[in-house]
This record gives sequence, C-alpha cells and structure tokens, in this order.
Amino acid sequence: MKFAQRLARAWAAGNTLLCVGLDPDPARLPKHLAAVGNPIFEFGRAIVDATADLVCAFKPQIAYYAAARAETELEMTIAHIRRHHPGIPVILDAKRGDIGSTAVMYAREAFERYQADAVTVNPYLGFDALVPFLNCQDKGVIVLCRTSNPGARDVQDLESNGRKLYQLIAEKAARDWNANGNVLLVVGATYPEELAEIRAIVGDMPILVPGVGTQGGDVAAVIANGATADGTGLIISTSRAVLYAGSGEDYAEAARAAAQKLRDEINSCRKAGR
Repeated sequence: MKFAQRLARAWAAGNTLLCVGLDPDPARLPKHLAAVGNPIFEFGRAIVDATADLVCAFKPQIAYYAAARAETELEMTIAHIRRHHPGIPVILDAKRGDIGSTAVMYAREAFERYQADAVTVNPYLGFDALVPFLNCQDKGVIVLCRTSNPGARDVQDLESNGRKLYQLIAEKAARDWNANGNVLLVVGATYPEELAEIRAIVGDMPILVPGVGTQGGDVAAVIANGATADGTGLIISTSRAVLYAGSGEDYAEAARAAAQKLRDEINSCRKAGR
C-alpha cells in the first residue's frame, strides 16, 4: 500500500490530523525511568500507547536517539508501533540529503533498517539526491520546503527570477518529482501565509506541518491556509508539548490529555472551516 493511502486511512480512522513527534531527551525523561531497562524505549512506548487512537502518524526524530546511542531503542519503538498500532504510519524525521550513492544508503537506513513508512529529506542537493528515496514507490518522501524555524527566511526567501526558493521547491515537488505520487512537503505552522501560497502551488499534496505547540504556530491559521477542500491534507505535528506535558509517573496520561486537547482543537477548526 502506498504511503498516501495509509495516511488517508489513518486520517479517516481516527478523525485526526494530529502527529506526535517522538523526540526523547534523556535529560527530560521522568526520573523513575532511570531504574528500568531501555528507558528511552519505555518512554516512547508509553507515549505511543497512550496517544495512538488520537493520531494519524508518529514521527520519531532520529537525532534524539542517535545522540543517546539509542538507535536500537528507535528500532524497538518502530517495531512496537508496527506490532500494536499497525494502522498508524511512521515518519522518520531524518532530513537526509547527500550525493546519490550515499542517498541510497540513507534510503536503506530509513526504509529497511528502521522500517519507516516515510522520511524527511533535504532537497538542496537536487533531484539526483532524492531519486533513491523516490524510487521506493510505496514510501513517503517528505521534502523540506518552508521550515518552521525563525532563520528559514535566510535561505528559503532567496529569490530567483522574482520567485522565492521555497516557492520553486514546492513547484518542483509537485511538477517534476512526484511521478510516483509519493512526495509530501514540510511547511511550518509558524508561516501560515506561505502555507497558503504553497497549498495553491501543490494542490492536494499532503503537507507535514511542524511548529504548533511549543513553537507557537496557530492551529486555526494552519487549517484555514493549509487544509484541502475535504478538510484533510495536513499532518500537524507536535512533540515537546505532548511528550513533556507531565514529568511524574503519570506522564503518559498527561501526554494523552495534551494530545487530545490539540486533536480536538484541530477538529473544531476543521468544522468551523466547512
């Protein structure tokens, strides 16, 4: 099954556009987990189990696992999602981008080692660096377009023939790179006007939207500027606001409450827009 189909099923099954990012910082884990084996896995497992019915995807960030020498726990976490929540797609947030031969290895890492359904990629080396990912036709390839960080303007607003770089990336993604129907874009919630521009360029292409919650992106603006006509088209991602909603032994229950609140806010905005 292609990633777009898996995503559409997850949108419908849970009536949700919410994605929970898994960014486990060892310094912020609840203290009682220090006494258990594989604490990063146990933290992520509890978050996943507490929120699975509220999300359309989980998005583990590879850097948090690699920095803690916990790649095995990342594999365990994804395997747990596969086993216990098979309807929920997994997006590996890796932002890979390199020359062709290395890109082949990065694609194997994401899709064979970690068994992800989709991966984030950096398009700034050009098309040949994306080809190994795009050739995995049933996998999602999520291209950085307009990122959520304040410094995004430094590069992504640079102009060529009167058009900004993020607009050109969106156009290439929709027109030139999506022959297999497996391309998505990353557009930050912190740039709602640009989100509207990009939606107009790419049509119904799914868009991963980080930046709500801790980064301050406005949910109503995201829905108004980015949702497709049927009220979907978005993967609205939050990480820290859910993961660290609580710090005690009830952290998973606190995470669920935070996720449910955000899921309900998203759905309220979807209803208001119809």
